[in-house]
Amino acid sequence: MGGKLRVGQVYRYASGKDQTESQVDGFPNFHHVTYSPGMKRALLERGINGMAKVVAADGVRRPAIFIRSSPWKAGTEQTPWHDVFDMDNGHIRYFGDHKAGLSVAPGTTTGNATLLDAFDSHRGHTPEARAKATPLLLFRSVSRNGQPKGYVEFCGLGVIERAERLVQWGGREHSTFVNYVYDIALLDLTAEDEQVTWEWIEARRDPNVNDADALQPAPKAWREWVKHGISALPRLRRRVARAKVSKVRDQRPVPGSSEYADLELIYKHFDGRKHDFEALASAVAARVFRGSGHSYIEGWLTRRSGDGGADFVGRIDLGSGLAGTSLVVLGQAKCVKLDSLVTAEQIARVVARLRRGWIGVYVTTGAYSEPAQTEMIEDQYPIVLINGSELVRELRAIARDDHGGDLTACVEHILAGQQTVITNRRPEEILLE
Repeated sequence: MGGKLRVGQVYRYASGKDQTESQVDGFPNFHHVTYSPGMKRALLERGINGMAKVVAADGVRRPAIFIRSSPWKAGTEQTPWHDVFDMDNGHIRYFGDHKAGLSVAPGTTTGNATLLDAFDSHRGHTPEARAKATPLLLFRSVSRNGQPKGYVEFCGLGVIERAERLVQWGGREHSTFVNYVYDIALLDLTAEDEQVTWEWIEARRDPNVNDADALQPAPKAWREWVKHGISALPRLRRRVARAKVSKVRDQRPVPGSSEYADLELIYKHFDGRKHDFEALASAVAARVFRGSGHSYIEGWLTRRSGDGGADFVGRIDLGSGLAGTSLVVLGQAKCVKLDSLVTAEQIARVVARLRRGWIGVYVTTGAYSEPAQTEMIEDQYPIVLINGSELVRELRAIARDDHGGDLTACVEHILAGQQTVITNRRPEEILLE
């Protein structure tokens, strides 16, 4: 019998796949935890690893799919995409296994076909159909003992919420290709002390166990999802209570890192070029809002004088028709030295400009002081703060997705696109567009 997979625990995934030792190199042995007598090993050899389907008395089911993300490969010719693991908010965005140069259809590669099959099962309309649905067990590779390979962190149990086709850059020639991307909801495992018991997967692998009995050892959130369906996901999603005040050091890239070099390059490029940096900040804010699932419309940059404390204007659309509304977004952009701090007074000046139904966004190459963040939280300011680390991370993502990883080309494209949208229009006019 196997053991339990705990969220956040790092496991040794050794090439020898020895199942007898409980610990290897000071870490729990993945192959020991997932050992099932008389059954094939659970593997993480590829990004998407589907266990073989079994034929039970009440039909066919796949016991589980093991997903592994390898951040150290992200941005390479083989793996040009960057998966997103937002474990605190129960969201993972995972890219499929189609690659540049493949002649087969995107949905027919082994990994995509496996996940699309699971997606169909996750959209089951009845509890009986969802009882056959395939659980996703998610891992990401981490570095330990000076090695980038051979260690994986368990990230939780997932359900596919959405699958979509998109165009990506990749390959040696930076050509485009079509792939799938999957939005996955991580389920709350609080009732199980953040663990998934291997007994559940063993039950699903046993052809002598029917779907109802195989469901009994499942985590509570999975059973609730099977019973109620996708409408229950908002209350079943994993949420982690975190301190909302971020340390200054955590808002800055590590000196000497490539991210630090990129941020320094951005600062030097835009120092003294106020409007150019505002255009960059507007594009980054748009990506942040859209990345969290909002419909965001970029508006315009304000003129150099008389901007009233706002540098750019945007709009968030919520819902549609009578069941929708729109929010004005006022943006402030500050290109400052990397060791500079934005104060509570500076944030308050932006907030003072907000009217009812408006929100603010502040974008800087620096960081936000802890007192400024505390005041924002205590006074419940409706403002989004984007620091230097987040700024460069989003710009890198835009460069990767649209410019083959060329940060300079990305910046030039953003500036070229913003040349004609500098105006002194009133912010509320964006609600009329």
